This record gives sequence, C-alpha cells and structure tokens, in this order.
Amino acid sequence: MSVRPTTGDAYRVGAGFVVPDEVRVRDGSEIAGHERVSADVCVIGTGAGGAIAAKELAEGGMNVVMLEDGRHHTTDDLTARPREMMAKLYRDAGQTVTLGNAPIVLPQGQAVGGTTLINSGTCFRTPAPVLESWERDFGIDISAESLDPFFRRVEREINVSQVPADIAGENARIVRDAAESLGWSGDYLFRNARGCVGSGVCPSGCPTSAKQHTAITYVAKAWNAGATTYASCRAREILFDGIAARGVVASTAGGGTFTVDAPVVIVACGAVQTPLFMLRQGLAGASGQLGHNLTIHPATAVLALMDEVVDMAVGVPQSYYIDEFAREGIMLEGAAGPPEYVATLLPYSGERHRDLMLQYRHIAQFGMMVSEVSRGHVTIKAGQPVVFYNVESPDIAAIKRGIELLVELFSAAGARRILLPLRRLPEVAPGELHALRDKDLSPADLKLMAFHPLGTARAHADPAHGVVDGNLALHGRRGVYVADGSVVPTPLGVNPQQTIMTLATRLAYHLLNKPAPDDEPEPEKIAEPKTKEQIACHF
Repeated sequence: MSVRPTTGDAYRVGAGFVVPDEVRVRDGSEIAGHERVSADVCVIGTGAGGAIAAKELAEGGMNVVMLEDGRHHTTDDLTARPREMMAKLYRDAGQTVTLGNAPIVLPQGQAVGGTTLINSGTCFRTPAPVLESWERDFGIDISAESLDPFFRRVEREINVSQVPADIAGENARIVRDAAESLGWSGDYLFRNARGCVGSGVCPSGCPTSAKQHTAITYVAKAWNAGATTYASCRAREILFDGIAARGVVASTAGGGTFTVDAPVVIVACGAVQTPLFMLRQGLAGASGQLGHNLTIHPATAVLALMDEVVDMAVGVPQSYYIDEFAREGIMLEGAAGPPEYVATLLPYSGERHRDLMLQYRHIAQFGMMVSEVSRGHVTIKAGQPVVFYNVESPDIAAIKRGIELLVELFSAAGARRILLPLRRLPEVAPGELHALRDKDLSPADLKLMAFHPLGTARAHADPAHGVVDGNLALHGRRGVYVADGSVVPTPLGVNPQQTIMTLATRLAYHLLNKPAPDDEPEPEKIAEPKTKEQIACHF
C-alpha cells in the first residue's frame, strides 16, 4: 500500500480537504500476480454513490474495501489545463458519444472520486414531486420528509452552500441582470465547495481543493475509518454461493488479479458502467430492465458576443440558474469555461472561428437542459459497450423552446451577436426570434451534450419491473446492492449529484441497521428549485 505523508505537497493547497491519517491507496500497477483480501463490504466505484456508502459503512464499524478502475490523483496532479486533464480524469478522454438520431457527448469521470472530480459541483435536493412519483409509480417508500435527515447529512459533509456573488463571475452577472429585467425566477446555485476562489476550471479538476469532491471528503474519511482503496483495479465478476454474494474478482493495471472476499457487494460504477458490468455476468436480467430506461437530461448552450468584457473563465463556471420554466421541464443553468472549451462550441470554422476566438474575452454563454420523455439503453455489441439514445419529438420541441429562451435572455442582455448550437442556423440577430421559431428542427440539427445519465438499473418494488428494490438491493440475489445514478427511476430535472449521495447514505444506514440521523443541523437554505410548481415530471 502506498501511504503518502499528509503534510506534504499533496495536501498543501486549499481549505476544503479532509486530512487523512494516511492515504490508504494501493495502485493496481503494483499487483502483477494474484492477491486476495477479506472484508465485510466491497464497494465498486468511488464517485457520488460508492464513496458515500464506503465512508458511512467504515465509520459504522465495517471493514471496507473500495475498488476503482481509475487512478488516484492528488490536488497537485490537477494542472487546470483542460487538454491534459481530459486524458487523465475522463473515461475514454471524454469522448463517449451516444448512438442515435442525434449523437450526444456523454462524459464520465474515471478516477478516485469518479465524476464528482470533474463536474461543476452543482447541488439540488430531489424535487418533492419527483419523489412522490417514485412512491406512486414505483412502489418505493420514500418522501422528501423521510430523506431530509440524509440530505442534511450530505449537505454538511460536502459543505453545500450558495455561490457568493463576488466569485460568480461576470458571465453570471450578465445573465442575472437580464433575467431580472425579464421578470424570470433565478438565483445563484448551490455547490459543494469550501474556500472557492473562482478558478473557472471545475470540469478539469479543482486545482485548489475547494470543490468538495468525494476523493478529498468521503474517501479520505473512509480511510480514517480503516477502509482501503485499490485504484487501477477493474471489477470483473461478483462471486456467489448460490444466490448469495461472497466477493469480487478484479483485474489490475499490473496484469494481475485481485480478489475481495466479502458477503456484501455495492456496485457503484455509474449509470453507463454498472449495467455493462452486470450484463457481462448475466445478472439482474429477469425484469428485462437492466440497461434500459436511460435518461440523460439532454443539454446545450447558446453563446453571445457582448460589448463588455466577460472573461468567463474567471469565476465559478456554473454559478447561476433560472427555474422560471421548470414546469415545462426546462432548466437554464450557467455554462462557462476557458478558451479551449469555447473553441469546441463555436459554430464556425476557419477565419470566422479565428475572428470569434480573438474576441473570447467578450463572449458570454448560458446553458439549458430538459427533463426528457426520451429513453435510451446501454448494451454490449461485439464485445464493446454501446449507448443508444434517440431524441424524441417532444424533447426536440423542448430543446428548441430552451434555445429560444436563451436568445431572448441574451437579447435582453444587450448581445451584439447570438450563436446557436444548430447546424442549419448557427446565428441569429438579437431580438429576431422569428428565424428560429419558423424553423422546423430535426434531431440532426442539434448539437447536444449530457452529463446526468440515470435509470439503467432502476429501482422498483416489483422485480418484474425493476433491477433493485426500494432499499437498492438487487432483485433475486442476496448481498448485492447498487448505489449510483443507475437506480434513479426517472429524470430529476435538476443535477443529480446530491440525490445519488443521499440515496447512498440511506443505503448505508439501512445496512448498518441504524435509524436516520437526527443530529444534523438544519440548513439555512436548501438547494431546491424556487418555483412553487417545481419540476415537471415527464414520465
């Protein structure tokens, strides 16, 4: 095991990290033969689900082993250079793309910390109407009231707090002023951050330890409670005695094998990798739902050329949201980034692209996502993972509506030019919405991305309709649980990080046979959409 000093360079920056007694990480590159360990619980994955379960179970007295197929990176490894970090922190260097009528980039983290290491840190509680639908339509005994103590525990652990206006950035200020002039409901976002200075590179890994990703919070606390992380170790198979789990076999980066003997296995590989992991073993196939019901919150963004200097790489990239249209299933959220990021989004090439990039300091951007009716699926073809997703007509209409709203927003902000994510309509003049409204959009017109895969091992009380039950136990097996976005039955309409963390906390308390925590402080303000109707449930 590699144990790094906690007072060295790896922990010198920032104010938000947990200082572990020792960094309990063994890298799989060091394992060339076969090694075997015993534990009470084997957790596969260290992101928003796995790290939370591991920490809570370890603090509850269990011997926990975490498997992670990515590497462990310290804060000093995070250079804030997007081109370097994409290759190091993202699965397939961030090039995962769905197959379907509108190819969609679907980036995922691959490192200790999972996607929490490279997301924007936005935190929302699950909207109450969504939870009500889970209880009504999926037979899950859950409510906003019953989850409240678990939400509060997560909010304390990762310091969920509102973005201060002084580090939100000029991009957010422009959008806020325009939204207020239009009378639209909006606010600064809540994020898991402590001591943030607005470095502007959240998707490349926080270089100051301000973002409270799981590697420097939950994983570090799990180490302090005796858990160990085996990085660069890819889980291959769950071992069973009959229907009861007895351990996990992993392959290592050193060409060896690593076996964890454990009667409890928690799969937390994410909504793309979890179904692939189980499909390869023929697990959870009775309902026919494994790998299906994929939702992703299809998203896009509009750019605007402003008279004033924006410098949108300065400040928190995702710092403001507009929930005025949440009832329509449309959430508008901040989307800003450094020049490398903007260069990939501009709708032009050659000289026109160059001319715009020379005006980068004057470019503003805002994003949108929809709570969709479309569904995709994850499967294996010719031995390779494939993600299928077709954007259905109602969601094309919602995306078009969201783009129109962003054009209206930037027109109110005084934009000189407005650049669209549409192949046949790359630009409209401010205030000239008719050019967009009169155009019939096809899936091929859209330039989309997505960051919130959910639903591929959905929870349902009936084993004929779901992969796991309301306690996240795998139907038809004993000792196997799933704790990641794959269990979330429906789209949330909001960023899912905090929902996944809260469900994982609830699972850990269930396994420990502990009552819900009753000593968590009430937050001054919780991160929920402000509109009374909240999020429209498109199920």
